[in-house]
Amino acid sequence: MRLPRLRRPRLPRTRAGRRGLVQAVMALCVLALLPSTWMYVVTGDRLRTTADVPRTEVAVVFGAGLWDGEPSPYLAHRLDAAAKLYRENRIEVVLVTGDNSREDYDEPDAMRAYLTRHGVPDTRIVSDYAGFDTWDSCVRARKIFGVDKAVLISQGFHIRRAVALCQAAGVTSYGIGVEAKHDVTWYYGGTREILAAGKAALDAVFRPDPRFLGPKEPGVTNALASAR
Repeated sequence: MRLPRLRRPRLPRTRAGRRGLVQAVMALCVLALLPSTWMYVVTGDRLRTTADVPRTEVAVVFGAGLWDGEPSPYLAHRLDAAAKLYRENRIEVVLVTGDNSREDYDEPDAMRAYLTRHGVPDTRIVSDYAGFDTWDSCVRARKIFGVDKAVLISQGFHIRRAVALCQAAGVTSYGIGVEAKHDVTWYYGGTREILAAGKAALDAVFRPDPRFLGPKEPGVTNALASAR
């Protein structure tokens, strides 16, 4: 069977046509970069390190995958930063938010166990089992757990999006981008962020409800009370 020949696209023949094509391509490039530009503007003065972040009652650690039931190296680095802040009395409570959409995958409990092994009391850890993505985690931190100010902890390639979305959700946020080895996962994460910026901008504008909202939970309030 003879396959039909594909016709090569033809470029405009006139100067005006070529100019219009270039302008259209440039316009598309500008539109594609607008969400990333928005994130950089919103988070310009909100990024810190573990050494200079303002003292804040609550830290939020976002899930980043499990390996055989244990936090992945990327997630472990996030949790190490939270444990360091707690030991230095820079935070009082850690809200761990991640995916527990099925019985055999439980990010928040794995994060909790890791933190307790590294010196954070169990009573100072609160679990959000429905942090299915960054927007959901931010909205639930505000609406379900009553967090209005927090230190957010993630990798550098993700932290700007986390801060921008939590700010949009009503959580005054500072972000700590922990170091990460520049491996395949790092490059994948950085590339993914370019695409995720568009969704983040839409979330910030339209503010959809999370996949699961549910009733308010007093976990953070109780944990802060126990700290006093």
